[in-house]
Amino acid sequence: MGTAAAAAATAAAGEGARSPSPAAVSLGLGVAVVSSLVNGSTFVLQKKGIVRAKRRGTSYLTDIVWWAGTIAMAVGQIGNFLAYTAVPTVLVTPLGALGVPFGSILASYLLKEKLNILGKLGCLLSCAGSVVLIIHSPKSESVTTQAELEEKLTNPVFVGYLCIVLLMLLLLIFWIAPAHGPTNIMVYISICSLLGSFTVPSTKGIGLAAQDILHNNPSSQRALCLCLVLLAVLGCSIIVQFRYINKALECFDSSVFGAIYYVVFTTLVLLASAILFREWSNVGLVDFLGMACGFTTVSVGIVLIQVFKEFNFNLGEMNKSNMKTD
Repeated sequence: MGTAAAAAATAAAGEGARSPSPAAVSLGLGVAVVSSLVNGSTFVLQKKGIVRAKRRGTSYLTDIVWWAGTIAMAVGQIGNFLAYTAVPTVLVTPLGALGVPFGSILASYLLKEKLNILGKLGCLLSCAGSVVLIIHSPKSESVTTQAELEEKLTNPVFVGYLCIVLLMLLLLIFWIAPAHGPTNIMVYISICSLLGSFTVPSTKGIGLAAQDILHNNPSSQRALCLCLVLLAVLGCSIIVQFRYINKALECFDSSVFGAIYYVVFTTLVLLASAILFREWSNVGLVDFLGMACGFTTVSVGIVLIQVFKEFNFNLGEMNKSNMKTD
């Protein structure tokens, strides 16, 4: 009896931490990369639409370019949803870094925002860091069933974390944003990033609950209720994020917003996912250090893109100055 129970427990644990198939991982990675590029274009297109509407003296809701950016955002989010169901959250979210250099390059053409040699180097570093993240990402899922998801959603640590996030959101939305939002970019970014603590886990949870619903499992009724609750949370979070993203784009540079938003959003999403899904438990020391180095490389690349964007120099000018010195 004891041996059988131990074998059953071992089998259950193995199933709970099973690795996705190589085909699923490859598909998930491909979708995540394409989604990050699509998402990288959304802020630029929406900013372009807002600028065009201001010149005409009309609402940006009447501008076709703004709507193109909005549709691109929807497509990108659908892609992220599909990617979250195939590969771990700690891999999909950092891959959003690929959208930052793509958005900066696009902004240099559509919005005439500057991208000098350091910005191009930052684009290269962001892409290199993303590759490092892929190589060292977790190879197994820690939550694979709706029952496990329900257990983790009711974990006191995660519930406490959500309560803290809700209090911070209420403070930011009703007290800080009306007074300081248009002058401090971190206000709107904090609101959108904190909402990521709901959107990404909800997206992942919907994918898990949908599996039970589609397979007509005995728990499909509970899974349906859970899926509807998570859909409501996801919908409210996306609507609020959408509102404050457009508020930020009306007041601030799209590239600066996109870069800072990526770093803050990714950090908070990884924190929420670590508390809820505990995907980091499957990462060894070497892979953990590799992911830390990859994320650091991506962040340095983003800083190079944004902090030095106002510097007017290129390789030709540097060579001329070196020749004069000689």
